[in-house]
Amino acid sequence: MDATSPTYFAHPTAVVDPAARVGKGSKIWHFSHVMAGATVGERCNIGQNVVISPGCSLGNGCKVQNNVSIYTGVTVEDDVFLGPSMVFTNVINPRAFIERKAEYLATRIARGASIGANATIVCGITLGEYCFVGAGAVVTRDVPPYATVYGNPARIHGFTCWCGVQLPSDPPPFEGVSRMSCTACGRSYSREGTRVTALA
Repeated sequence: MDATSPTYFAHPTAVVDPAARVGKGSKIWHFSHVMAGATVGERCNIGQNVVISPGCSLGNGCKVQNNVSIYTGVTVEDDVFLGPSMVFTNVINPRAFIERKAEYLATRIARGASIGANATIVCGITLGEYCFVGAGAVVTRDVPPYATVYGNPARIHGFTCWCGVQLPSDPPPFEGVSRMSCTACGRSYSREGTRVTALA
C-alpha cells in the first residue's frame, strides 16, 4: 500500500512520506515519521515519536512502542515487539566528522522476538526467532532462537516459549541435551547446548 492509502491510520501529527509503504490495518501515532523507502507491514502498531528510516522493513503484526528509531540497515520480521525507548545502531565506530553511510551493518530481528524497554542492540547481529531481550540489556552478539538474554553485555540466562513465558530449565552453563515444556501453553522444546528447537 502506498502512503496515500485509506487502509491504514496515521495520526494528524504523524508524517508518512509519499514513497513509504504502509500495510493494511496498521496504525501510526503522534509525531512519528515513516520515511521514503521504508516499508511497514500489515496490522502494525507504531507508537509515538517513532522514526522508521529509508530502506527499513517491518513485517506484519509488529508493535513498536514510543521513542524508538529504526535506522537504515535494520530488518524487523513479523510479530516483533520493540519496547519503549529501545535503541538500534547501524555503525560500529561512528564519528560526527566522518560519513560512514557505506559502512552500515545489517541487523536482523527474526520473527516473534521481543526487545525490552531501553535495551540497546549493537549493529551487525541477528536476534533469533522468539528470543526475549530483557529491559536495559546491551546486546553485542547474535542471540539464538528462544533464548532469554539480559545484562551488559547481554548473556543467555534461560529460554522463552513462543507464548512469552519462561521455560523451566537448568541454570547456565547450558550443556548437554534436555527437553523443556511450557507451563502455560504446553508447547515442548528440545535443547542441545543453547540451541532450542520447537517440537511438533
